[in-house]
Amino acid sequence: MKKVILPLLIILTAVPITAQKKLTLDKAISIALDRNTALIKTQNNIESNYSQLKNAYGELLPSFGLQAQWNWQRVNDVGGTQRDFFGNVVEIPPSQTDSRYYSVGMGGNLVLFDGLANVSNIYQKKYNLKAAEYNLEKVKQNVVYETTDYFYQVLNARELMKVREENVKYYQKFYETVSEKNKLGSVAKADVYTAQVQLGNAELQLIQARNTYETALSNLLNYLGLDVLEDYDLVDPFEGKKSIDTDFYMKDFDDIQTMVNYALENRFDYKSLEFNLNSARKGLNIARSGLFPVLSANYSWSTSSVDVNKLFDRKVFYIGATLSIPIFSNWSTENQIQLAEVNLKNINEDLNALERQIKIEIKQGYLDLTAAKKSLDVATKNVMAAEENRKLNQERYNLGAGTILDVLQSDRDYIDAVRSKINALYDFYTKYDRLQNSLGKLDYKKFE
Repeated sequence: MKKVILPLLIILTAVPITAQKKLTLDKAISIALDRNTALIKTQNNIESNYSQLKNAYGELLPSFGLQAQWNWQRVNDVGGTQRDFFGNVVEIPPSQTDSRYYSVGMGGNLVLFDGLANVSNIYQKKYNLKAAEYNLEKVKQNVVYETTDYFYQVLNARELMKVREENVKYYQKFYETVSEKNKLGSVAKADVYTAQVQLGNAELQLIQARNTYETALSNLLNYLGLDVLEDYDLVDPFEGKKSIDTDFYMKDFDDIQTMVNYALENRFDYKSLEFNLNSARKGLNIARSGLFPVLSANYSWSTSSVDVNKLFDRKVFYIGATLSIPIFSNWSTENQIQLAEVNLKNINEDLNALERQIKIEIKQGYLDLTAAKKSLDVATKNVMAAEENRKLNQERYNLGAGTILDVLQSDRDYIDAVRSKINALYDFYTKYDRLQNSLGKLDYKKFE
């Protein structure tokens, strides 16, 4: 029995208590679109826009209400004396009087004309709703880009950590080789100490790289609203691709003017601001309606009695119209018009500023992407050259034709070249997505 239990315990203890959770880029974006706080608030605000539009339509309809009233009153009089018209004293006996009153009524009013403010209000609320919906679209695109950016930062840090891990293995092997050569008397003791110091430095750099990776991973999990204490393993969407065809990515972009025109036609934040501008125009119409008279109709039906049994014996029907003509409103209407005009001017200026900002983002984004492409191409060539140089210096040192300083310098050059390539690679991906977002091309619907 013990022979059976012991292997079983070994197998159970070998299994990790908590397995790593795989997290793909698509899954991360889906989680962000579901949990992002700014996105949730924007979605909630749209519900209020729907309610405001419903209320605007309701203002075209007549109002209607019911009311009922009942009251009871008791008057207690202790009595007394008083003089009549001829000056005679009259005794008033004590008395108690009860009275009751019942009434039922219904009625309402209807605005027949208010300077078309109610119609303008409907259009304004429609524009506000459309602006909010386009703003939601833009927020979703931003969430996709920000999630991708965080994801790439983690992948970048992980690849740099792997480079440091390989560098530690390299220096461990190099230290062992130098130690053996020292025992054989082919290298000086100083080379052993130098190799040992480099191994220690490599281990320190690995610790720093691992800390950077953990920090980047925690930032991503926090942005996604996930538990930072859980263990996640990110799946690299570019894993297995030894090289990247940057020219293939660059085919998505035309000349800058064409891209600007596309962005002005398709960017959701620009469309949202255009609808805000239309809403401001309707707001000016609403303010100017205060200069016109207001015509409204009133209607009601009521009945009342002091005896509940005779409540419906006496009925009152009423229909009327009210015309209000503004003559002087203490400059209140003029103030509302001025505020609406200022708001219209400010939103129009915001639209012009956004147009300029879009042009800057696209031009700078295209230049940054082009520079990132060139940097990646140069970094790729540098890695191949640095790798060959390190091999050459390593062989020369093994043959006794080179110095340990040549080996260390060539290794530093190689590590720097590899790190530069990794940084350039993920920088290219980030700059590509940033330009796509500036153009309004990021697709979020496939992640919902």
